[in-house]
Amino acid sequence: MIYDTYLFDFDGTLVDSMPSFISVMLRILDENGIKYKNDIIKIITPLGYAGTAAYFKELGVTLSEEELLKLMNEYAYNEYAYNIQAKTNVAEVLKELKIRGADLNILTASPHRVLDVCLKRLGIFDIFTNIWSCDDFGKTKADTEIYKMAAEKIGKPIGEILFLDDNYNADKTAKAAGMKVCGVYDSSSADYINDIKSISDYYIYDFSDLLDLKM
Repeated sequence: MIYDTYLFDFDGTLVDSMPSFISVMLRILDENGIKYKNDIIKIITPLGYAGTAAYFKELGVTLSEEELLKLMNEYAYNEYAYNIQAKTNVAEVLKELKIRGADLNILTASPHRVLDVCLKRLGIFDIFTNIWSCDDFGKTKADTEIYKMAAEKIGKPIGEILFLDDNYNADKTAKAAGMKVCGVYDSSSADYINDIKSISDYYIYDFSDLLDLKM
């Protein structure tokens, strides 16, 4: 085991939730007649629900940010509470890392309302030392400061923490903040594999690959 401190993304990294996330967010734009570009998911994934609501306002949605947040939570809750599953080998690898003495943490754009209920249902909530939503920091994963703040709370030099995410923008920002970065394959970001590899220290296609990382 190269690293003893990990900071994991949630959606698309630990759980197979990106189809649900994408469906929720695009549904809101479609219901409001808003046109968007092909890279919309790449842009909004690191922003969190609050950041995405603000971005949707910029795109022309007339609902208030509070109304948008209510819709996002309403549309997403059932999927996270009852349907979304962990990605292949995630639970087994997390448990093995924990046995080896690793410190496991989460930093995600998803709010606690959907994050916590999903982790508890999957039986992996108690594996993590810290479970953070962007809401806890008042910043998004598109801001280098959030990674520095997380490292300070973890109590480790930022360069000794391995950050794992399937999103290019989040990986790029964490790298700029000083973290080691491992890109994670997800079908939702398959078009950006080469981009993610270009700014990451590692890239894994299956979570079991995490146990065999080498310098």
